[in-house]
Amino acid sequence: MLSPDAFREKYPPEELEAKLSDSPIGSLRDLQYLYGKLYTLATTGGGEYAPYLTPDAAGDLVDTDNSLIVVRVDVSGDEPRLADDELGPVQVTRYTEDLVQNVGHCKFSAAAGIDHSVTHQAGRNSNPEKLARYAKERLTRWATDEVVTEAADEHQDGWIIEELATLGQNETALETIEETLTRKLGGESATSLLTVRVKAEPDGEYQWPGDMDVFREAMRQRKLSKLVTKNKADDSSGDATDLVTGSPARTVGTSEDPQNYFLGKQLEKFPGLDIEEAWRSHPISEDAAITVMNADTFVEACTYRTFGAKVYYLPYVFGRLAPEKVHRLYELLYRTVEDEETTPIEDAYEEERRKTIEEQDFRFYISAVMPHQMSRYDVFGETLNGRLHYPKQLAIRHNEFVQTVSAFNRDHFKEWTAPLPTNQNWGLLETNDEQLHAISTGWYFRQTFAERDDDEADADDPRIEALVSVLSGEAIAVDVLLEEYVTRIIDDQTDDSEHEGFPSFLVASQFAQLCALADEDLRLLQTTDPSKDQITEQPTYDTKSMPSLDEIPIADGGHPAAPKLESFINKTPALSPDHDDDPDSVTSQRRGAFLLGALVGDIGSYQEYSEDRSTTLVDQYPVKSITRSRIKKVTQETVAKTLTYTRQEKKQQGNYPGTKADHIVDRLRDTILNPDPEEWEIETDDLRFYYALGVTYGMNDHPWNREETDADDVTSEEEH
Repeated sequence: MLSPDAFREKYPPEELEAKLSDSPIGSLRDLQYLYGKLYTLATTGGGEYAPYLTPDAAGDLVDTDNSLIVVRVDVSGDEPRLADDELGPVQVTRYTEDLVQNVGHCKFSAAAGIDHSVTHQAGRNSNPEKLARYAKERLTRWATDEVVTEAADEHQDGWIIEELATLGQNETALETIEETLTRKLGGESATSLLTVRVKAEPDGEYQWPGDMDVFREAMRQRKLSKLVTKNKADDSSGDATDLVTGSPARTVGTSEDPQNYFLGKQLEKFPGLDIEEAWRSHPISEDAAITVMNADTFVEACTYRTFGAKVYYLPYVFGRLAPEKVHRLYELLYRTVEDEETTPIEDAYEEERRKTIEEQDFRFYISAVMPHQMSRYDVFGETLNGRLHYPKQLAIRHNEFVQTVSAFNRDHFKEWTAPLPTNQNWGLLETNDEQLHAISTGWYFRQTFAERDDDEADADDPRIEALVSVLSGEAIAVDVLLEEYVTRIIDDQTDDSEHEGFPSFLVASQFAQLCALADEDLRLLQTTDPSKDQITEQPTYDTKSMPSLDEIPIADGGHPAAPKLESFINKTPALSPDHDDDPDSVTSQRRGAFLLGALVGDIGSYQEYSEDRSTTLVDQYPVKSITRSRIKKVTQETVAKTLTYTRQEKKQQGNYPGTKADHIVDRLRDTILNPDPEEWEIETDDLRFYYALGVTYGMNDHPWNREETDADDVTSEEEH
């Protein structure tokens, strides 16, 4: 394949423009056609037969020993015969770069079939006996194939193929081929291409099949024949307007494409399909169909697997196919083919950083497919309007969020911990150079969503839906996030073999993700439930250092963490009374769940570190136990336990100021103890997630000097 510089040199703007469509990309087929055209130009060049060749199919054989076996046939006399010169009837040599065009190879993927061209690719490490059979089949099988003989009948040089078939009936000649080949291989197996060279004129040279029009035309007709007979069709073809070029042409109905979207088994693409009439449902000309098939190398380079699915992220020029933009597209595709370590999203980002592409000039086709069979995919999340902006900005926004906002940044609270914990071993809680990689591969959601077996994944997997949504700029349903978050929290809290204690780092990671998705420029969250509108809104946490706690006026008897709690609640839209101060609203109920969690976390933490208790309130009231019917009882018991510890500390310390954790208890009385939670409207996942967030807050709510000690004890939950 030509390097980007060589491609530019071979196809300057004027020449490249002449080979491109006048229409912008408007469909997946247009995109595949452009990829196929670029691949053909970069490998086999222009010309009538170039799209039919598959030069990369045997690319791994180039410059390897015994990689090309040539049967040499002289048809210049009265009878066809094997060559008897110094090279002999069979030549065993090396397949080199300068022979790629000469052999004119056209691969056929069927396991039991022969390649479309007279040149055939053998299986890996074939033994001499098998290679001898393939060599003889150049005469006995390919030259007698029905489509090949029909093509020969129509071609002025068809007699050459007929002569090969005639020689294939000569048992002595066939034995000579086998004996010579076996001897030259020395009994060793080989991975090879097998072809013929033919001498057609008495004084002429032996010619390669790639240099003879009759062989190329027979190859072309054989490949075309497969486009109308898949899935047991007799002849799915007819005259129609080509959907790619817009020109009248003979169109085919069962052609392949790199994504297998339009095969006969894809009933969702062909409702009520009559396989013989498929060319009417999806008319694509023969040449366009072949070009589309050649898109495979670039399409596969822009594909990666995650969650048991294949994700396609295919860049294309947005608007007119200006040559300079197409040159840049080719460079991006070329580098993506070369770089197998990163996703195409990261490759595109790197090219943007190098200023070789401009983001506004490109769009991305995005889809995910769940393969069930080789030729049957379930397609979902499909769009032509994907933009690099969304995954790129989400990665940037997430990093900025956990680094700068007061909810996570320790610098805002010099004597006290931040509202939520951070941990350098958790990718969503620290600035992370791999954040774009995490987003593009789906790891971003694997860290926070319910765990699943990828081998049993299906098209309804919410991780895949969330990934495709982010890549395409579509909003994710808040209900989906909350359900996934809560399921994961409960699983982690329940699974004693994998986790110790409450999964606070997980909850903090989920909340950071939720806030990043709510970024006002990205708007990647949505809900149809007005009571959850506040969750989709971006928090307004401070991003600059706040005054230290000793600089904030505190009323006598007040808790030093009260301003922090007040600030966190007020600047979190899902909790803030500024967004909804109705005591009966879901926002108030959510705030009550959060405050209960904060008290449970605070007292549970006290029990662990001051009372040395192995089982705390956090264990006593796990997330899965929290429901509307139980939350009032849990609150009463937690407040009672708080008062017990308050009396205990008053006895120990004498004049103890107020109630322990009174900055939480006072607000709880207003949100849970006075109203009746059984009449609440908040949904269970909503209730449980914000309770879990409160527990995380409460467990992290203590003087900074203790945090330094804790960090040494809790480095994981444990390493993530």
